[in-house]
Amino acid sequence: MASIAENLQATRSQIAQLQLPGHPPVILIAVSKMQSIDLIEQSIGAGQRVFGENYVQEAVEKITVLQHHDLEWHFIGPIQSNKTKPLAENFAWVQSVDRLKIAERLNEARPADKTRLNICLQVNISGEASKSGVAPDEVEALARGVARLPRLHLRGLMAIPEALHDEAEQRKAFRELKNLFEQLKQQGYPLDTLSMGMSGDFTAAIAEGATHVRIGSAIFGERKKPI
Repeated sequence: MASIAENLQATRSQIAQLQLPGHPPVILIAVSKMQSIDLIEQSIGAGQRVFGENYVQEAVEKITVLQHHDLEWHFIGPIQSNKTKPLAENFAWVQSVDRLKIAERLNEARPADKTRLNICLQVNISGEASKSGVAPDEVEALARGVARLPRLHLRGLMAIPEALHDEAEQRKAFRELKNLFEQLKQQGYPLDTLSMGMSGDFTAAIAEGATHVRIGSAIFGERKKPI
């Protein structure tokens, strides 16, 4: 059974091989939800510094325990209105904003002594009823509202497309998100982040211009049960 360090090295090598010419290096977000502190520390020992979490309480506990490390934490899960304060206080990035109300609450709760909170808008690019995310035709209105909030820094878009096995179909969904991203840039939004691709489809995501990929099982193995 491969170690976490070996898994990380293999994943980084694969990302490097897929890297588009002239494209900034793709950032690997290690999705550490439901993983133990020990496993996260193993990945830190292998040089990983950027982590993604889905559950607020679990994440804040980890951030507190691991605060002596220089880490960057991204929240990538659905956001409840009553959880915006701990998100604003503890994370560097929130990638799953899909409502202006949530953005406004994050803005109000972001401590004045911290840098602006980096924000991605989550887009429901596949139109799945079970998925969070703003509809593609409502993205610009949400971007306009978020961009006005002084404690937030609108960085780009995030999506979790429908799970498909055909790479051509995977690429189609990612291409649609990239097109939205480019449209917003043409409208004057200074975006630089396109967060798309997970363990099963990051190859297609990088081919379509991902700047960040969110990978969990390929690093930590399949989750067996909650910690």
